[in-house]
Amino acid sequence: MRIDIRGDKIKVTDSIKKYVEEKLGKLDRYFENPEEIKAYVVVKVQNNKEIIEVTIPTPKFTLRAEIRHDDLYAAIDLVEDKLERQIRKNKTRLKRQFKNVLHLELMTDLEEVKEEKIVKRKHVELIPTTEEEAILQMELIDHDFYFFKNADTDQISVLYKRKDGSYGIIAGD
Repeated sequence: MRIDIRGDKIKVTDSIKKYVEEKLGKLDRYFENPEEIKAYVVVKVQNNKEIIEVTIPTPKFTLRAEIRHDDLYAAIDLVEDKLERQIRKNKTRLKRQFKNVLHLELMTDLEEVKEEKIVKRKHVELIPTTEEEAILQMELIDHDFYFFKNADTDQISVLYKRKDGSYGIIAGD
């Protein structure tokens, strides 16, 4: 796997680069042609926390993980573990969905993982709501997201709380 590392408010030293390459290199075993895959790594500091973001795009799916920790090397270890868990957890689903993708197919030597099932479905009545009302409703029900029909744009939208405490909206037609 080719790894592109950049620092944001931090200098990426040779030792950091070497450690990231060593840890993420372990993921190569899950891909038939790891030399065709490029991982994008961003190392940054925010509020005295070391943050590492790893994005591994492929033509059919994207793996992504972000870890915040007091120690950068511990964060690197944790992000590698998180990516490996994502691969293991979704291996069966990815293989079924993309079985015709030969050059990026996940290796099959992993143990089978029990597929997750949807355990609850919920129907909601979409009443036109402003973004401010949606924030209030989301806070009142103490959720991290709120599904609503935007009164201003007439679009179906999802309001969500971001890790930094601000809000985001996903809208569709």
